Amino acid sequence: MAAASRYGVSLKQLRELMEHRGREGVDRVSEYGGVHEIARKLNTSEQTGLSGEHSDLEHRRDYFGSNTIPPKPPKTFLALVWEALQDVTLIILQVAAAVSLALSFYKPPKTEEEVVDEGENHADWIEGVAILLAVVIVVLVTAFNDWSKEKQFRGLQDRIEGEQTFSVIRNSNTVQIQVGEIVVGDIILVKYGDLLPADGLVIQSNDLKVDESSLTGESDQVKKGVSVDPMVLSGTHIMEGSGKVLVTAVGVNSQAGIIFTLLGAAADEVEEEEKKQKKLEKKNKGRDTNQNKSSQLDNLSASPIDLEEGVGNSHPSHALPNSTPGGGEAAEAGPPEVEGEKSVLQAKLTNLAIQIGYGGMGVSLITVLILSIRFSIDEFFTKGSSWELYYINFYVKFVIIGVTVLVVAVPEGLPLAVTLSLAYSVKKMMADNNLVRHLDACETMGNATTICSDKTGTLTTNRMTVVQAYICNHHYKPDRNSLPKIRDLPSHVGVLITQGIAVNSSYSSDVQQNTSGLPTQIGNKTECSLLGFVIDLGVDYRQLRREMPDTKFKKVYTFNSARKSMSTIIPLASGGFRVYTKGASEIIMKKCSFLIGDNGKVESFTAAHQDRLVQNVIEPMAKDGLRTISIAYRDFVPGKAEKNQVHYDPGTEPNFETMGEDNVIANMTCVCVVGIEDPVREEVPAAIRKCQRAGITVRMVTGDNINTARAIATKCGIIKPGDNFLVLEGKEFNKRIRDAHTNEVRQDLLDKIWPRLRVLARSQPIDKYTLVKGIIDSNMSSAREVVAVTGDGTNDAPALKKADVGFAMGIAGTDVAKEASDIILTDDNFTSIVKAVMWGRNVYDSIAKFLQFQLTVNVVAVVVAFVGACAIQDSPLKAVQMLWVNLIMDTLASLALSTELPTPELLLRKPYGRTSPLISATMAKNILGQAIYQLVVVFGIMFFGELIFDIDSGRGADLRAPPSEHFTMIFNAFVMMTLFNEINARKIHGQRNVFKGVFTNPIYYVIWFVTFIAQIIIIQFGGQAFSTSKLNLEQWIWCIFFGVGTLVWQQVITSIPVGSLGKSMELGSTPPDMSSPCVAEDNANSSYNTHPVVGRSGQILWIRGLTRLQTQLRVIRAFKSTLEDMEEKRSCHSMHSLRSTRSYLTRPTSDISYIDDEEKGRKGSGQATNGHYIRASTHDPSC
Repeated sequence: MAAASRYGVSLKQLRELMEHRGREGVDRVSEYGGVHEIARKLNTSEQTGLSGEHSDLEHRRDYFGSNTIPPKPPKTFLALVWEALQDVTLIILQVAAAVSLALSFYKPPKTEEEVVDEGENHADWIEGVAILLAVVIVVLVTAFNDWSKEKQFRGLQDRIEGEQTFSVIRNSNTVQIQVGEIVVGDIILVKYGDLLPADGLVIQSNDLKVDESSLTGESDQVKKGVSVDPMVLSGTHIMEGSGKVLVTAVGVNSQAGIIFTLLGAAADEVEEEEKKQKKLEKKNKGRDTNQNKSSQLDNLSASPIDLEEGVGNSHPSHALPNSTPGGGEAAEAGPPEVEGEKSVLQAKLTNLAIQIGYGGMGVSLITVLILSIRFSIDEFFTKGSSWELYYINFYVKFVIIGVTVLVVAVPEGLPLAVTLSLAYSVKKMMADNNLVRHLDACETMGNATTICSDKTGTLTTNRMTVVQAYICNHHYKPDRNSLPKIRDLPSHVGVLITQGIAVNSSYSSDVQQNTSGLPTQIGNKTECSLLGFVIDLGVDYRQLRREMPDTKFKKVYTFNSARKSMSTIIPLASGGFRVYTKGASEIIMKKCSFLIGDNGKVESFTAAHQDRLVQNVIEPMAKDGLRTISIAYRDFVPGKAEKNQVHYDPGTEPNFETMGEDNVIANMTCVCVVGIEDPVREEVPAAIRKCQRAGITVRMVTGDNINTARAIATKCGIIKPGDNFLVLEGKEFNKRIRDAHTNEVRQDLLDKIWPRLRVLARSQPIDKYTLVKGIIDSNMSSAREVVAVTGDGTNDAPALKKADVGFAMGIAGTDVAKEASDIILTDDNFTSIVKAVMWGRNVYDSIAKFLQFQLTVNVVAVVVAFVGACAIQDSPLKAVQMLWVNLIMDTLASLALSTELPTPELLLRKPYGRTSPLISATMAKNILGQAIYQLVVVFGIMFFGELIFDIDSGRGADLRAPPSEHFTMIFNAFVMMTLFNEINARKIHGQRNVFKGVFTNPIYYVIWFVTFIAQIIIIQFGGQAFSTSKLNLEQWIWCIFFGVGTLVWQQVITSIPVGSLGKSMELGSTPPDMSSPCVAEDNANSSYNTHPVVGRSGQILWIRGLTRLQTQLRVIRAFKSTLEDMEEKRSCHSMHSLRSTRSYLTRPTSDISYIDDEEKGRKGSGQATNGHYIRASTHDPSC
């Protein structure tokens, strides 16, 4: 109670207050005495904010809560172990091993007369135990990998959230603090593009409009103001305007936090209810099933209804996706949401996994059938034996062999290789200023063929300075030293310029002078350059702002990409109002009818005069690479009006709302034109040359003047004098690509433009989206284009989401742009994109290296097992041996091959492209060539080993015969060849020197030697457990000789021209058909958490590989407990979506979606007019 009396308003009162909206909200705020009175009760000042004292902030956190939402606790290691044990293939192996183990202890005699020799088969149990131990090791390794991944990404999430900051007024100063540090009573400054971090009441609004669709599902922008609707909520986006907000609720006490808490409780209740119902159904199987189903549905529907009453409009069906009885009827009721476009590598791996899975399943089944049929014919038909329980041992052995063939066929090490390579690269990329939000973007970037880059801040330094000015018909040039001082200008002109800049800018923009070095620019860099110009004139802009605080503003038209200008209406001391406008020169010029000329006199600004100004001032500035900004004003006076003023009746103030912006911002008087320099980054030209050499086309998309854009593009090296590339303005671009009759974009017209287009100037965000979509959809290039895009503004979000890889600016980017992106450039530098390309290619190559290595192992092991089954009714490679090769050694190999650092040589080749095969012809040649060599060696030892090496033959051995030297040599030679082939696998582009750089990666050579030593131990001491017999020195030399032979044989393979093989050997070039049952079921799995193998017995044996490939590639979905499994899915769990917007790790539900006709047809998104943005409701009707 003491705390409540200290603040004058309680936590409960504030929570209840924030539940109201619109007019009702205004009335409730009035009951408390208005926003200003609530601020007083919270002991805060609208002007100075909180004091910032530690004790005060801690007290507020203790009473009102902290601005954090506790994450769901991570899964325990035992839970991850249990998940790993659910694997179908491992379960089959465990059952078969358990049966084998049981039969080893229960040995019925073959005939009634025979007596079993107890001492003969004393070690029969070892094989079953060894298989179970191998399964345990695999499960533990899998669980540990999942656990370490989750730990790593939780740490990454915490780091990213720690870097989220927001502007807050504390102790009269505007400071940036971490979002989690915001407390109730803080005064936060909100602006266009912000994601609100807490609930609050608007104190001041400058045309503030908010998108609340993430909370309410309503797509319309909501106007906010003290007298209109003062409530703003966390998780919503500022789409227009700016203002001040008093924070009234944070964390779990905010409206978003309350919903999250309720949903978490409801989800747990539903889960418990499902368990109860399943138990009830088992108990009452004999009773009326219809009655049970009816009861279950009634019970499950109760929680959502109650919850809806407590949370208003927030997705009433949030808790239902998993609550349909049994999960099967839900799938039949409506198709699951199909995941959007996969990454390039993910699609190729999915296709490859399907192909390998079908092949492995077929071979394993045929192996079991051949072994079983041959044995049955030989034993029961040829020999005429009668059935005895003893023979079960043989069939169990056949099943174990078949399942082992399947285990070998599915590339178990591939998901781990993908995950390790991506995670390793992400960690390293952070040091290169690339904050990767979606792991698949990392590898996709390696395939990029086109980069559509912004100009400001990416290609340039984003440190802007006014270096030229045109004032009173005088052009001050060529540099900053030529600019005038305030004393050189007529007094009233000086006031118009300095006040027009200081007041008509965001008050969060600031220039702080440093004792040494350049001043620090805070906020919008263009505004900072203009404020620097005011300082250069010799005027203190802060004093001008103190004289005209933003609370006195009549109206503000904030900058956005459509306006390309900002306007502020302020009261005049002499009575009346003045409108200040600043913006792009050609935009402002068209709105001006007057110009301040010589000696500060107002002159008419005719069309001829405008043309001369453009030709003599603006174009020369632009050709120098300068951004030109014009400043203009217009007065509304109650008294006598000059020719450039507007008179209004003193009895009634002008209503600027009803007048409309176009009428207010018209007939302006141009005060000056300034040229702002934003130098090209020194390292950018070299970086662009690297991209061009690497086969990547760099295109510049900017809102700047076409001449400025052309000059900067030339300096960067994007275009060169005399080349035949296009430089277009947005209007001309649209004119060329749209149908003259329907005004719709035509792909055939766009295909005539984009290959030669290098610079798109004066572009709108819709132009960037159209260009990106057109390039992605184009079929002109054989490999299809993979497009990367940079963006910083809120309206760049559609293009960022449409692109294969979206780069958001970490410094200049808005929260909305960052959420829509895949990678955040923490330094806003183009060279960081080039580093991302290098890392992406390295990831792609690392996975390709492992694929080349893994598939060689798989092909040889499967063929050996299959031929062995057909020829000698046994597999030369035993189950435990193949588990060692496939699950243990390949795991180590994946770590070795996926941790190599990128080299500059990666940028000396062309990108792979969207449809390039995952297994190229060169790789297929290496796989096939090495497989042939290894098969010749293995079969040579299998059929002639006893003759060559003078050893006893292991063929035709009894079921319980001890391990033979013969089959041990086969196993050892196979492992040695595999181990030395791991060195060959380091090169996938036909390089001859496979040892180059082998010692630059300690992880690689340490693992190689450890694996070699482990193999020696297994052979010499493995005994019955690994079905091995000790080998002598001569036999070891032969095995190592066969291994070294792979290195020599690789030189022969490299000499074979690839062209002779053709493209028929390439694999993994196209994604799977999304309508196929396996993929559809996997998508259902990701959306509804159902098991993909239920009811699909034909796919049980290989679906594991496919699902693990997809879930581990999408690491965000691999641990749903961290990121709530809601990436781009319009999840019914609305608060989970809201919570994700607080983290840059997840791709949130889109607040702005561009829906075109093709997407409309594919996704059933409803009607959309081509070329318009549609704000997508986050309410999913299918839920």
